[in-house]
Amino acid sequence: MKYCSSCGSPVSQKIPEGDNRPRHICDNCGTIHYQNPKVVVGSIPIWEDKILLCKRAIEPRKGYWTLPAGFLENRETVEEGAIRETGEEANAQINILGLQCIYSIPQISQIYMFFLADLVDGKFSESSESEEVKLFSTSEIPWEELAFNSVYYALRQYVDSPDKNSFHLGNTRRKNHPPSKES
Repeated sequence: MKYCSSCGSPVSQKIPEGDNRPRHICDNCGTIHYQNPKVVVGSIPIWEDKILLCKRAIEPRKGYWTLPAGFLENRETVEEGAIRETGEEANAQINILGLQCIYSIPQISQIYMFFLADLVDGKFSESSESEEVKLFSTSEIPWEELAFNSVYYALRQYVDSPDKNSFHLGNTRRKNHPPSKES
């Protein structure tokens, strides 16, 4: 950040009084600009015991498989965001069953929330964000072709859980998944 979004003046990075972290502070009006983690929401859409995955048509990680997910928008609930992202990436409608997992990737300041969901009618198709959309049984998941650690982690939590509708809390600072752009 170079300029204040309140008055347009230059900002400096320093620790405000009573704080313990460097923040961007406006040199003119004194506004403190806090930077907080981004929230990413997505779904694990299920149809007849198969998981819907999307092959990315955009960077980053174009050509790799992912769950429908993306950044939460302002004034949107996390559930609304997961539903919207599934519609945008897979042209699919879902009913959310519950939160499947939540975890942090602190090195990139992101929080991920994946919801287990039923496809409403089993219909889905490619979109401007996905060059291919396909259902996979758990034994068919292309583990080596997954776009992100976050997707690997969410899918592993789902596949490895004896209770498919259970909640998992964690982080991706684990050694049991392949590297990706998020690491």
